[in-house]
Amino acid sequence: MDTTPQPYAILWDMDGVLVDTGDFHYQAWDEIARRLGIPYTYQTFHTTFGMTNASILRLLLGEDLDPARMEAISLEKEASFRRAVHGKAQTLPGVCDWLAWFASQGVPQAVASSAPMANIDFLVDELNLRGYFQTLVSAYHLPGKPDPAVFLEAARQLDRPPARCLVIEDSVAGVTAALRGGIACLAVATTHPAEKLGAAGRVIHRLSDIHPSQAVAWFNLNAER
Repeated sequence: MDTTPQPYAILWDMDGVLVDTGDFHYQAWDEIARRLGIPYTYQTFHTTFGMTNASILRLLLGEDLDPARMEAISLEKEASFRRAVHGKAQTLPGVCDWLAWFASQGVPQAVASSAPMANIDFLVDELNLRGYFQTLVSAYHLPGKPDPAVFLEAARQLDRPPARCLVIEDSVAGVTAALRGGIACLAVATTHPAEKLGAAGRVIHRLSDIHPSQAVAWFNLNAER
C-alpha cells in the first residue's frame, strides 16, 4: 500500500493576512454605527475582527435582528469598505514571496475568508493575486469563524483532507476555527499580539520573518506526530 503523504494545501485568510485592510474596515463599521446611533469603539472592532458580518451585527444589534435588515446593513458596510480601499490596498510583508514560492512548488492555495465574495473578488483582482489561487471561499453564507466551515469547504474544494492543509490566520476566531476543524494553523501577529494567538501551532510576527519552506518543515514535522 502506498503510504506517501497526500500533497498539502495552503488555506489563506484574507484581511490581516494577505492584505492590510484593518483601518478601512474600521472606517466602514464606524460610519455604519454612527448612522445607526449605536456605540462602537476600536476595541469592539479589534475584538470582532475576523468574524462574519452576521455575527458582528448580532453582537451590535441583538440576536433577534431581522435577517433582511442585517443583509441591508451588511451590504452597505461592504460597499463603503470597497470605496475606501480602492486604489489603496497593499499586500502585507512577505505575502507575494510566499504565494509565488508555493505556486512554484505546485501547492494548491485557497482564500478562506469571512468576507463576502464581492470583497474577496475585489481584493484579489485589485492586488493581481487571482492567479495564485485554485479557489476562493467565503464564509458569508456559512457558519462564521470560530466555526471551521469555511476552512473545511476550502479543503474540500482543493480535494485535500483537513489534516493535509495549513491555515494561515491572524485572528483569534480564525485560529480557533482551524483547530476545531483539525487543521494545522500558523498565526501571523499582524492584528493581534502574539500572546493572543498562542493556541496556533506556530506564531510569527510577519510572513517576511521566515521562508515558507520553514513553515512547511514545521507543518510536516507536526503532521508526522
